[in-house]
Amino acid sequence: MKVFLVELEPVETRYTAQWKKYLPEQMQFAGLEVEVIEGPSDAPTDTTPGAFLNFSGTNYWKSEQLKTISKLFADGKVSDGDYFLYTDAWNPTVIQLKYMAELLGVNIKVGGMWHAGSYDPADFLGRLIGDAPWVRHAERSMFEVFDDNFFATDFHLDMFCREFGYEKFELLNTGKAHIVGWPMEYLQHELKEYDMPAKEDIILFPHRIAPEKQVDIFKDLAETMPEYEWIVCQEQTLTKDEYHSLLGRAKIVFSANTQETLGISCYEGALVGASPMVPDRLSYSEMYGDSFLYPSEWTEDFESYKLNKDLIVAHIRKVLGENDFTRIDLLSANLTQNFFSGKALYEVIRGHEDGS
Repeated sequence: MKVFLVELEPVETRYTAQWKKYLPEQMQFAGLEVEVIEGPSDAPTDTTPGAFLNFSGTNYWKSEQLKTISKLFADGKVSDGDYFLYTDAWNPTVIQLKYMAELLGVNIKVGGMWHAGSYDPADFLGRLIGDAPWVRHAERSMFEVFDDNFFATDFHLDMFCREFGYEKFELLNTGKAHIVGWPMEYLQHELKEYDMPAKEDIILFPHRIAPEKQVDIFKDLAETMPEYEWIVCQEQTLTKDEYHSLLGRAKIVFSANTQETLGISCYEGALVGASPMVPDRLSYSEMYGDSFLYPSEWTEDFESYKLNKDLIVAHIRKVLGENDFTRIDLLSANLTQNFFSGKALYEVIRGHEDGS
């Protein structure tokens, strides 16, 4: 069985650049034969403001991938039992892949990793397009094409099932859906050198500047507590190395997000000894213990924040005073094992090696 890895475009400021470097190696180490399906070298690398990718550039990238996949079929290089893994399930070319495979009689399996979509009201698609029939039918069609639909967290699959009317137990029981975490085992090794024992009074906002991330709450706290250094990372034009160095010096990574289906930056912070401060909602609730969660109502929106501001300020002072590295190390070990490892993902793919 060969695994064709249909990769996301590698944006340097996103984890997609790291996936391009590490994911094929990790899959090969897990015993999988991998061939990467890349996009064009001249695809736009800048992101649409506030978004994860470039809204036009991502389609330019995917279109080139479709050309490559089509030629593989035309040249007879796709065989029965081969597997296509889409690292972003929201990729309409999977429908064209299915078209070719079925009409040409090639018995392949297909997996897709779901990150977000219109079914999430806080996502760009959810905010700008909502439940328009074309997008909902497109997402359902892509879901049905995938033999394996991968979700990083239970929260994300719950939301998907709720919006589309699927029964979660049935999807999990039949193997149509899998909760696997994301394949980021490389992070614990890549960030090890940035763990600085002497932390500074730095509080980081490591998220995209987008409405669902509520940067206005962070900036208001910065004005209220000027004795600490508050940094919005995306306003600094940082390289990956500079960003990781900043994480290693910080005491807190702060979130007031209203959208999160995993939350990579808070995990990165924990790996280098910065304490995540996250609301008790979204994927955070299943990933973080009570000592890292604060009540959701404190930051549900800016009005809720103003009502609870004194409580948040007091909580931040408490966290800054504790600096409990043992507790943070235990958290990062749990997150690594259960949410930031590709082990479960690779096992699902390997399970198709006998043609099932």
